[in-house]
Amino acid sequence: MTEINERLNQLIAALRDNSLDGRHDAIQQLAGYGEGTVPPLIQVLLDAKDSDERWYIATTLAQIGGSAIHPLIAAMKENRDAEFRRYAAAALGAIGAPAVESLIGAMADDDRELLGFISLALCRIGKPAIDPLTRCLESDNEITRTCSALTLWQMGEEGIGVMVGTTNHKGDVKKGT
Repeated sequence: MTEINERLNQLIAALRDNSLDGRHDAIQQLAGYGEGTVPPLIQVLLDAKDSDERWYIATTLAQIGGSAIHPLIAAMKENRDAEFRRYAAAALGAIGAPAVESLIGAMADDDRELLGFISLALCRIGKPAIDPLTRCLESDNEITRTCSALTLWQMGEEGIGVMVGTTNHKGDVKKGT
């Protein structure tokens, strides 16, 4: 196990490498380790000193995919650092459709800054988030309803059209509008 931890630490250090090829290789190798790398990568993201480092860590978490979703959201709830949250949201947005339901579930939180980052992730996901967000407009939870409406609004024409009933979730104009 120590050998694996040492290798993971080497790969994480390579994300700070000056060589672009070295960084890309480290991303691929770390992503290949899967779920086990998520907690240390989240910690490194929390401790990161610059945006380049954060970007490569977020990219790695996005490549890992679904197993990073819940730990990232939990870490966003626990840590109020805006830069950490921004890059965690970018990773969730890059994961895409698999993250939608978990992100929407996190909308019941009353931490306004967190909600803004959740909304950004959903906006980055785009179309796959529209139907679930539209269903949330009927939620019993006022925060979820409001956040869903604001997120759809931020999505621009696509989201607004669904909200006001001029388009369907696929972006097609409804007849008679």
